[in-house]
Amino acid sequence: MSASPMSASVASLDPAHVVVTVPVPGSRYPVDLMYIEMVDGAYIPIGMRKPEGSGPFPLILFATGNGGGGMTMLRDHIDTKSWTQDQLLDAGYAVAWMRYRAEVDYAYDRIGKLIQSGRQHRQLFNRGPLEYEDAIAVAEYCKTLPFIDSDRLGYIGVSHGGEMALKIASEYHGFKCFVASEPASHEFLRLRPDETAHVDPKTGLLNVEKMLMREATKVRPRITEDVARARVAPIDTPFFVQGRDDDELQGIFRVSYDLLHEMGKDAIWKSYDHDLHGFIYPVREADGTYKPDAVQRQAFADTKAFFDKYLKA
Repeated sequence: MSASPMSASVASLDPAHVVVTVPVPGSRYPVDLMYIEMVDGAYIPIGMRKPEGSGPFPLILFATGNGGGGMTMLRDHIDTKSWTQDQLLDAGYAVAWMRYRAEVDYAYDRIGKLIQSGRQHRQLFNRGPLEYEDAIAVAEYCKTLPFIDSDRLGYIGVSHGGEMALKIASEYHGFKCFVASEPASHEFLRLRPDETAHVDPKTGLLNVEKMLMREATKVRPRITEDVARARVAPIDTPFFVQGRDDDELQGIFRVSYDLLHEMGKDAIWKSYDHDLHGFIYPVREADGTYKPDAVQRQAFADTKAFFDKYLKA
């Protein structure tokens, strides 16, 4: 009995290294959709894109917001937020959108560093891995790819993805530079919210959706200074922290930079006047094209110059 077309197709794939290549709308650079094993054996998806040729290329990992959503959300990011990636591909960078597991409310703050051990010849952890540790696992995997220069990895994260940059850099030194755009780093700073944030009685989880922390002068007295400084102390990777002038969390963004600067870290700051949260990732218009405005183009130029300094030198 002959094999069906479906079984023949499945048989041609390596189940441990599944890669599906699909086009990206409006781009000459396709994306390799793949699943990468995390430290606990779970798999998360990334979308890898590279310039023409065999490399090795410097790589920039992309993150935005909270985790979850899996392959469906990953493909939405690729299809609707890839203008920035296309510009970097033109400049000779490989790029990859990441997904990662959902944020666990204040687990990073309550439980502390992941400890790995073993039991009955298998893995044993003191807690489940967190989303920023997925990004570390992705970085470590990507370093093994033959077309990636393992010594030239960068990271760009927006909002919660920006806070993840700080968490990663505090524990892991495998990136050459980080862009933390609008980093919602209230947990990293151990911020004590005011009445604009509250515990949801239905879930017992902190609701920060309407938290107002516009001014650094308001934020600084509310962070847990000794804890925040202890977390910043191990960072030895350059940072570009990007603010947004009218964002309700602008004070958090600025204090994140201020601590890096005060502690002698290699860090720069710039804030942009834009109405889109996540302005560094222009969104595809309804007609299928990207129309980044002057502010977004300037933000990209600043970002590319930062990456060029550390990944192209």
